Amino acid sequence: MEENAARPPSVQLIVNAPEQMRELGRRLAKLLRAGDLVMLSGELGAGKTTLTRGLGEGLGVRGAVTSPTFVIARVHPSLGDGPPLVHVDAYRLGGGLDEMEDLDLDVSLPESVIVVEWGEGKVEELTDERLQVRIHRAVGDTTDEVREVTVTGLGQRWAAADLSVLAA
Repeated sequence: MEENAARPPSVQLIVNAPEQMRELGRRLAKLLRAGDLVMLSGELGAGKTTLTRGLGEGLGVRGAVTSPTFVIARVHPSLGDGPPLVHVDAYRLGGGLDEMEDLDLDVSLPESVIVVEWGEGKVEELTDERLQVRIHRAVGDTTDEVREVTVTGLGQRWAAADLSVLAA
């Protein structure tokens, strides 16, 4: 696939509290549709699951969005006519795509929104089109709630996306 000469759309945001991270997830949900892959990266405790909880609220899915660390993947069906949310935590998967293939995410992708925590180096082969969300927090300072969030759209699906709406 040929890369665009232009830089992929990207936005940087400062998030000051967990509720703001959830709200960012709710705003992000408005941009998503079935077939979208969202990769979340950041240190432990950065807010990946909190963001996904907001995504679930924004998508209107059933069930409390909690970290799927021990079940690896959890499906949250839509309560309306939107896509289900497939929430994956790849932290415990060491083998890359082979282990990810066992989850059959490629089967779920066309009709779902798939959010993968700790997916870098593991899920890129699912699709060239994905949203990369990097959450950075000050390491070691557990009292600081400030997060720097960078959202980058990769591939044709996101080429013309206006990610600035996330800064609302």
